[in-house]
Amino acid sequence: MGRVVLINYGPLSGKIAVIVEIITTSRVLIDGPTTGVKRQEISLRRVSLTDFKLDVARGIKAAALKEAVNKFDMVKKFAGTPFAKKMQRGQTRAKLTDFDRFKVMVLRKKVNFEFF
Repeated sequence: MGRVVLINYGPLSGKIAVIVEIITTSRVLIDGPTTGVKRQEISLRRVSLTDFKLDVARGIKAAALKEAVNKFDMVKKFAGTPFAKKMQRGQTRAKLTDFDRFKVMVLRKKVNFEFF
């Protein structure tokens, strides 16, 4: 079983990958052929486990893993989760300019005023 993980630290933060092999109790080998994550060893402290599991063998080759990931539609399933939507919302808000934040504040005040 290959467990889908979200990388939460470093330059690949926010990308998803699959655990291919367990090296030790604190380190795993991950690969994300469709998300731009090369096969590499990573600490379990730098990844978050998701609820998704792929039915793949240990140490699976890259081509077979890519086929399994495409068949499972890993990226779309993860994008539909509430956590992924929250991450996307945070990334969108981080890209806002000062004027865009001002417009959001004005709209929020307008909605709150109409509510009461």
